[in-house]
Amino acid sequence: MALGVGIVGLPNVGKSTLFNAITKAGALAANYPFATIDKNVGVVAMPDERLNALQKLYIKGERIPPIVPTSVEFVDIAGLVRGAHKGEGLGNQFLAHIREVAAVAHVVRCFEDTNIIHVEGKVDPIADIETIDTELALADLQSLEKRMERLRKSSRTNKDDKELLDVAEPVYALLDQGRPAREYVHSDPEAQARAFKVLTLLTSKPGIYVANVAEEDLPDGANNPHVAALRAHATKQGAEVVVISARIEAELGDLEADEAAEYLQSLGLEEPGLNRLIHIAYRMLGLRTFLTAGVQEVRAWTIRAGTKAPQAAGVIHSDLERGFIRAEVVDWEKLVTAGGIPGAKERGWLRVEGKEYVVQDGDVMNILFQV
Repeated sequence: MALGVGIVGLPNVGKSTLFNAITKAGALAANYPFATIDKNVGVVAMPDERLNALQKLYIKGERIPPIVPTSVEFVDIAGLVRGAHKGEGLGNQFLAHIREVAAVAHVVRCFEDTNIIHVEGKVDPIADIETIDTELALADLQSLEKRMERLRKSSRTNKDDKELLDVAEPVYALLDQGRPAREYVHSDPEAQARAFKVLTLLTSKPGIYVANVAEEDLPDGANNPHVAALRAHATKQGAEVVVISARIEAELGDLEADEAAEYLQSLGLEEPGLNRLIHIAYRMLGLRTFLTAGVQEVRAWTIRAGTKAPQAAGVIHSDLERGFIRAEVVDWEKLVTAGGIPGAKERGWLRVEGKEYVVQDGDVMNILFQV
């Protein structure tokens, strides 16, 4: 299953500049449409202060345990223009690439600059969003229309196809009203999840808006009318907005740590905007992190929300899942407060959990197994 976050937007809104800042992968950023001709993929480590705190806990003399963070995959997708569902611009390529990702980060231009061409001739974030949403919805309508023709025949004798058709038809009606597939709610969530997995609808993917602003609008774009309009739009959709200056983030990436910290302070920022984007993207993908810690290594492991202890152990090694007996679990913050496992035991914070335990974000786990 795809786990990437697709970075989408109209041409010249700052997508590739943002992608470069995130991954330092060097995607071409130029002042003309379709500078990104093919998709670019970058994997970025997720900032996690919990790892640093645990690392300090397990330093022994000169021995400092290495940190291994978890990561998020970002995909920079070619800019979309009006008519993409009919193949205009790089429409076919855009739609194919966005179909492969699990979630979408929609970069919206919220800055004025006469030196940077806007493909629609003016800065209007809501109009930009509607352009892309319309193209995605039209592509979904085309896809569903073809599929429903086949399903109406096969569903008479095939139970799975009948279940698929029962989702496809109301979703089609929703799309026809200009609303995204993600707004559809089935009485059976599992049936909906199965159907959406098969239908691979573009508008069913969760999303976040990235407001790309000028330096003077940092830290939160409070006085920027474009950002205000975007936030109002996002609230209606239940989506989140991250305010970022892609240019500033790119500059931060070229600085040493102490220089970057000083620069952030001068801008009134506690951390780079990218950190917020990465954390929200990770959560939006339905991912959670558990930790293992010791003198040899402090490491973050990625699991899906709702994962039980044996399956989480299997992420470390298949033998741990196969021979799982139980897990010793403590919240990372309590472990740090207690000064280690002995202190956590004394305070009653170290728990023993079995096969039905659902692992929580921030759990530090020690897996007991036998094969």
